[in-house]
Amino acid sequence: MTINLLNAFARGLLWLVFATGSFSVTGIATTSVFPLHSELIDDGHVKGDYTKPLPYSYIRPSDLPETFHWDNVLTKERNGDDKGRSYLTRLLNQHIPQYCGSCWAHAAISTLQDRIKIFRQGAEEINLSIQYILNCGRSAGSCHGGSILKTYQFIKEESGFIPFETCQPYLACSFDSDEGFCPHVDTSCTPFNTCRTCDTFEENGGTCREIDIMPNATVAEYGVYDRDDFEHLEDFIHAVKAEIFARGPIGAVLNGHGLANYTGGIYDDPTQPTNHTHAVSISGWGTDPQSGKEYWIVRNSWGAYWGELGFFRIRMGTNILGIEEKCAWATPGSFTTVNYPCDEDGGNCGPVTKTYLDPSDDVTIVMKRLRLYQVGDL
Repeated sequence: MTINLLNAFARGLLWLVFATGSFSVTGIATTSVFPLHSELIDDGHVKGDYTKPLPYSYIRPSDLPETFHWDNVLTKERNGDDKGRSYLTRLLNQHIPQYCGSCWAHAAISTLQDRIKIFRQGAEEINLSIQYILNCGRSAGSCHGGSILKTYQFIKEESGFIPFETCQPYLACSFDSDEGFCPHVDTSCTPFNTCRTCDTFEENGGTCREIDIMPNATVAEYGVYDRDDFEHLEDFIHAVKAEIFARGPIGAVLNGHGLANYTGGIYDDPTQPTNHTHAVSISGWGTDPQSGKEYWIVRNSWGAYWGELGFFRIRMGTNILGIEEKCAWATPGSFTTVNYPCDEDGGNCGPVTKTYLDPSDDVTIVMKRLRLYQVGDL
């Protein structure tokens, strides 16, 4: 299996699993800029871990605005033609410093940290360590593909936390990657590879050491919207829209072949395959004023030079590229707001954390946002 994987990726193939226990690679690579190929493994028993009501149970389809995007959210303070406030965290490129099929981790973690930023009302964003997931979350995936849902499962049920990115910056390496400098990188799951720092240059006697008390975030609940669980596609779309509007961006999977040559506009090619080879995050939706077509606004992880500054729009309601089949979500549990350093005697250690308030526990937050859009203050 290892030889087959290495041969497959030498030809430029990408592997994606939504929630998996085993896998295989088949097919032939395309000649596009981003050659992608994979098959989706059955989700099995991984459906989520949650008890709170889902947003579609308290938001009616007719209540949702025609256009909504977490990069441009209306606020009471907005005036004139000023752009609304952005609650999205920074855009990344999964393929630098070298190629790594970690789209699943980028989609999972970007949506989680977006939701923290939304809860903090746009305060300085918290970026979480994707490399930690590659180092320690082997049950979730690697540079050869993985699972959005299993990333959340790993954080909640195995690790218990994910450190801030300043603990462990993204290297685009995993235990099974031979790309670039990855063969020379230690990606084992150790305290040193969870959070570390270096004090000065080696020639000056400097050393690097692990950090045991670190800023981090946790996952409270996670789940998946599966098209097969809804009688009609429009019911699935309502559920996804309500989730995005109430709690924030959501992870999604689709076929990445059609995106390779995307240069802008609303992607609408029904001839492309719908098997899932790539993971992204849906951050909003809109309606084209000329054609009247509804579309999803989606953040990719191929860098800002690609698409519409790293985003793309894709037609809603016809399952283009298979994007309207499965969407995964998670809510934060808590996150560090203050990280006290230890005194010399070992005292005064420990971070101060803030507990996330799930909008499903206090729907007045969501209702206020709905009213702001319903009054037509655009």
